[in-house]
Amino acid sequence: MAQMQFFGLSYEEVVKKYKQTVGAVCIMRLKSYADAEDCFQNTFFKLYRNPPDFNDEEHLKAWLIRVAINECNKHIRNNKRFVTLENDCNSAVFFPEERCDMSWALLKLDDKYRQVLYLYYGEGYDIKEIANLLEKNENTVKTLMRRGKEKLRKIYGGENDE
Repeated sequence: MAQMQFFGLSYEEVVKKYKQTVGAVCIMRLKSYADAEDCFQNTFFKLYRNPPDFNDEEHLKAWLIRVAINECNKHIRNNKRFVTLENDCNSAVFFPEERCDMSWALLKLDDKYRQVLYLYYGEGYDIKEIANLLEKNENTVKTLMRRGKEKLRKIYGGENDE
């Protein structure tokens, strides 16, 4: 069997390149490292088992994010429970230290804000791309961004800060 190639990258190189992105999407959605690891593995297994035809590398990245989100949603549906994550950036599997400062605050937000803000600030997607990835209206994404930023300001500034 020939080795899979994705725009000059082997399967192993794709995993290495996008593990932070897929891992962070799973953590942001599930707030549980163990559950996130399962969805992370399922995402890359789907790529290995039955890779679609990608237009370019950005399409590959978007596909991985969409599959990770779907895997997390499926996990939530199947388990109907959430495990809260301890605020311990030193044990964070998927966040490098320079991202840890924002990560703890994002984990305190509701999922709807957390996903949008992570994709915007953590992955650099614009509003239209986030709307496509999350299958939401662009105006909905803008509203979630605005409200999420307000909630982040309260987290960073304290509950009584106005």
